[in-house]
Amino acid sequence: MRIFSHILVDTSVWIHYFKDNADSVLDTLITENLVITNELILSELIPFAEHARQSEMIEGLRAIELLPLDIYWEGIRRLQLLNLQHGINNVGIPDLIIAQQAVDQKIQLWSLDKHFALMAGVIKLSLFQSSAIK
Repeated sequence: MRIFSHILVDTSVWIHYFKDNADSVLDTLITENLVITNELILSELIPFAEHARQSEMIEGLRAIELLPLDIYWEGIRRLQLLNLQHGINNVGIPDLIIAQQAVDQKIQLWSLDKHFALMAGVIKLSLFQSSAIK
C-alpha cells in the first residue's frame, strides 16, 4: 500500500460518508490517523450534527487532528482572480480558503466538489484519489 501524508478531507466527503456510511477508504484513513481537518470544515459540519443531535458524530469529528488556519487574504483574492481568468466560476470563499491551506501546507485535499479538480489544473493543488488505496 502507498504511504500518504495527512489528507485534508473536505465537507463534501464527510457529508457523503455520514449519509451513506459506506466509505471504507475514509475508515482506513481515519484508522491510520491520516485525516486532518480545520475549523472551517468543522463549522460547516458540526451545526447540522448538533441540530440532528448526533453527539457521537460530533465527538468523532472533534477527535480528528486540527490544522490551524492561516488565511492570507491577498492570496485568496489572487486565487479567485486566477480562477475567473481560467473560466472557473462560482467558487466560494470557504473553498478558496481550503484550497489555499492545502497548497500552503503541501497536503492532499480530498473533495467531491468538481471545482477543486478544475483549480488543480491551475494551481499546485494536490488532490487525493480514493482509488489510490483500494
